[in-house]
This record gives sequence, structure tokens and C-alpha cells, in this order.
Amino acid sequence: MEHLFLEWLKEYGYIVLFGWSILEGELGLVMAGIMSHTGDMILPIAIVVGAFGGFVGDQIYFYIGRFNKAYIHDKLRAQRRKFAIAHLLLKKYGWPLIFVQRYMYGMRTVIPMAIGLTKYSSRDFAIINFVSALFWAALTIIPAYYFGEELLKLLAWIKGHWYFAIPFALSIFGTIAFIFNRIEKNLLEKRRERRPL
Repeated sequence: MEHLFLEWLKEYGYIVLFGWSILEGELGLVMAGIMSHTGDMILPIAIVVGAFGGFVGDQIYFYIGRFNKAYIHDKLRAQRRKFAIAHLLLKKYGWPLIFVQRYMYGMRTVIPMAIGLTKYSSRDFAIINFVSALFWAALTIIPAYYFGEELLKLLAWIKGHWYFAIPFALSIFGTIAFIFNRIEKNLLEKRRERRPL
């Protein structure tokens, strides 16, 4: 089964990378870097495909915000705090937020939708989003390409010691989620303090 999956990944790797980059990204980009290291992908093509997938994904989220207000209002009920934070960050930092939002845990889909709700230029968003996607793909794939051998050894170790690797990974993700949650709370508290009584 594992061999079949690897063969399928080698044959349809660019299609998988494109789709993965639309939906999530980083793990797919790392895999693309490793596959470029092993010769199953061509590094520049992998970067372009990953970047284009990331670009398309954020454009979709932006236009959902721009043209599907009903969906956003439904989503607001579940993620009201994240949308409030996205608007705060956009007001404070402007266009650089578009550039860095790919690296913000839990905010990647919310920020493009929140920007789409505003009158921000769709042309400007597309240009910054495209440049950002290229940097994002290159900064993730290239290190994975150069350290491909080490990453393959790590993956082999994880496969043999999954009972250590899974709790460790969960603790890392839990810590990241906790840190970003604290940052979100601090931002909202500062916003309340600034409001006139």
C-alpha cells in the first residue's frame, strides 16, 4: 500500500502539490522539496506549481469575502474573534499583512476573506498575493531540497518510532496553538482598552 502511494505521488506529484497548496500547503511543499532532492520533481517547477496553488487558494478566499457575504456571515458566528483580529491587523499593518498571513497559524483562510470584505483593491491584493506565494513556496521548498537526505532519515526514524513522534508533534502543535491564542487575546484586550468609555 505504501509503495503504491509513493508511485502515485511520483506520477501525479505536481497535481497533488497544486491541490495541496490551494488547501493547506506547508507539508506539501516540504514533500515537494524532498522529491526534488530525490530527482522525482524538478525544483523550479515544484516552486512555481506550489506558488501558483497558494496564490489560487488565497484568491478564492478573497473573492468569497468579496462576493459571498452570506457565507461570511455564517462563518462569522463561529470565528467572530478571528475576523475581528484580521481587521485589526489589516488596519494596523496594511499590505504587509497579505505578505505574512501565510505563516500565521489559524489565520490563513480568515485574513484573505476579511480583506475581501473591505474595499481593498482586488488588483493590488492579487499582485501582493502572487509575490508572497512565490516567496512562501521558495522559502519552504528550497531548504527541504537542500536538507532532503536529513529529512528522509528523520521520516524513517518517525516511521520506526511513531509512539515518540506523534506525542512530540502534538505537543509542538499544541504549544503553537496556545501561543497564537494568547496573541489573539492580547490584541482584542488592547482593542477594548482603546475604546472610549
